Amino acid sequence: MSHLLIKNAKIVNEGRISDADVLIQGERIEKIADFISPPIDCEVLDASGKYLLPGMIDDQVHFREPGVTYKGDIYTESRAAVAGGITSYMEMPNVKPPTLTIEALEDKFALAGQKSIANYSFYMGASNDNLEQIKRLDKNQACGVKVFMGASTGNMLVDNIQALEGIFREAPSIVVTHCEDSPTILANEAKYRAEYGEQIPVMYHPEIRSREACLKSSTLAVGLARQFGTQLHVLHLTTADELSLFTPGPVSGKQITLEACVHHLFFSSDDYARLGNQIKCNPAIKSLTDREALLRAVNEDIIDIIATDHAPHTWEEKQAESYFNAPAGLPLVQHALPSLLEHYHNGIFTLERIVQKVCHNVAERYKIADRGYLREGYFADMVLVDLHKPFTVTRNNILYKCGWSPFEHYQFRSSIDTTLVNGRIVYREGQIQEPGVTGQRLAFSR
Repeated sequence: MSHLLIKNAKIVNEGRISDADVLIQGERIEKIADFISPPIDCEVLDASGKYLLPGMIDDQVHFREPGVTYKGDIYTESRAAVAGGITSYMEMPNVKPPTLTIEALEDKFALAGQKSIANYSFYMGASNDNLEQIKRLDKNQACGVKVFMGASTGNMLVDNIQALEGIFREAPSIVVTHCEDSPTILANEAKYRAEYGEQIPVMYHPEIRSREACLKSSTLAVGLARQFGTQLHVLHLTTADELSLFTPGPVSGKQITLEACVHHLFFSSDDYARLGNQIKCNPAIKSLTDREALLRAVNEDIIDIIATDHAPHTWEEKQAESYFNAPAGLPLVQHALPSLLEHYHNGIFTLERIVQKVCHNVAERYKIADRGYLREGYFADMVLVDLHKPFTVTRNNILYKCGWSPFEHYQFRSSIDTTLVNGRIVYREGQIQEPGVTGQRLAFSR
């Protein structure tokens, strides 16, 4: 069929909810109107009682390819992403080998072109000694330049102030930062190791990856951006303390923007007793007070974007007895949008607000071409959600390669009904449609 017609949808788009039909031809939206008669060569999808949203654009994932594919890979994790209503993603450079050269960056694009069900882009990584590679980067070649300003693996930690200044001064596109201060973290580790040895209870993780470590590093990042006029996007903020560094208002026109992640909006330090290492991540999930402050900051437009920081590890790795051997990170893409819809059901976020933070603002901040909205002429990336059909997470319906989720046994009040990527149905009523490689390289108009 050359046309697909979605009938009777409640469209959530650009700050309003309206009843409309959507006609798709090929990869793009041809028409949005109150009533559309189906063309002759047309498949019709009845969306009565359901809400049609632009597909979520996740600006922070770790899909583990190349080099760590026993945890996840581009195919398996993009498959899980579309089942969760995520139609585009931006993937991080801390793989093996790390994405620290133009050549390594383009190698990842080539891999995704063979494997990805969702649309994709990749970050160029920063190190203490790859400034010349960053300077070679075309402003539209990658989604951005990722700087780990806190403890990271391999050669990815940038802790030399001259290197940081060079990156913030010379980066041709948006700089995104992981903000934690390594000396503060190392001092905290030594303190708790002196008391507990290797068996530090995971409940102390937010004390080790402390609010002081976060605030010190994010203050430095914001200061450097102001000094050099850098386009800066601070990732996965976790503390109320840091919010004062950022300004409220529309994302358009901001030089410095801010992201929160779904797990920091859903869990709190109270959940370590129940979930343990399953929710160990960097930066750490912190107090209930911090979580409530983050939720308010989303509504106040201090936090501009919501993402996942999807970071799968095997179940066996997460069961490590030593605090130091249990890796940080959790799988999230399949359940991110349902978790945000829980905040809608709880009266915290409106549907329009969710769409703003996971679709519109991501497209605006990164200047993604023709995506992030339901508009005529735009790519037909969209998700149909059923707000009245509960969905319980079980081992049998988890699609991550690692096979587990911190949401296991949780019953979400909403479910993902259908996901379209570039006009093709890739997920419908609980089943991946296995359409082959449907994802495309994201294009930017900077």
